Amino acid sequence: MTAEVTGEVEVEDKVLVIRRIHVVYNIIAPAEERETIERVHNTHANYCPVYRSLCKAIDITTEYRLQEPP
Repeated sequence: MTAEVTGEVEVEDKVLVIRRIHVVYNIIAPAEERETIERVHNTHANYCPVYRSLCKAIDITTEYRLQEPP
């Protein structure tokens, strides 16, 4: 698994402030694992210390792309 992360920054009182973060997880797994991956994706943020620390100040969204192994 790899991840691509994009952040959106705005200027507030002449200071750069991170407003939004979007994470795309690139997952290589068999298609029959999609249900498990979907379940984990839908719940993982609630158990992530980084997400829980930042989510009230920064809008954080995620998605995943599933690719079958070669």
